[in-house]
Amino acid sequence: MKWPEIPERSQLSLREHRERIGGTGTSLWVTLEQSMFDDFAAVTGDDAFIHTDPDRAARTRFRGTIAHGLLSLALLPWLMRSAVPAVRDRRMGLNYGYDKVRFLAPVPCGARVRGHFTLEGIEEASQGFSILRYAVSVEVEGVEKPALVANWLIGCWVAADG
Repeated sequence: MKWPEIPERSQLSLREHRERIGGTGTSLWVTLEQSMFDDFAAVTGDDAFIHTDPDRAARTRFRGTIAHGLLSLALLPWLMRSAVPAVRDRRMGLNYGYDKVRFLAPVPCGARVRGHFTLEGIEEASQGFSILRYAVSVEVEGVEKPALVANWLIGCWVAADG
């Protein structure tokens, strides 16, 4: 599986991010292919037929394979990189966790998905370490209900709050 190129990502200071609280970014589209489902199954051990056996899955109500819910969640870092600016002067960042993750609609093989990211707040947890809270959703092209929604917490150590 070859990921699409991501345009050069802009950068904003943590202060500039604070000024953008409430702002939303939308990612590029990416097409989910059977090879992604198979690779994800091999890594996680979740080889349920609904994800890995197109012939058997075709006889279900989904009429084909669907993405693992956790694969949809695992796409968020890539999707975010094409949707929101990075934090300038960041020394290091980490995935601090997710709250209220919900898988609301299946993602069929061959579907195009994109992410929506709304910066809801920034908490200074300790000096030089902040937690950015994003409301996120993954949209399936042509489907009204999102595939997933969650609150994503991203920890960030910043050299200076410029």
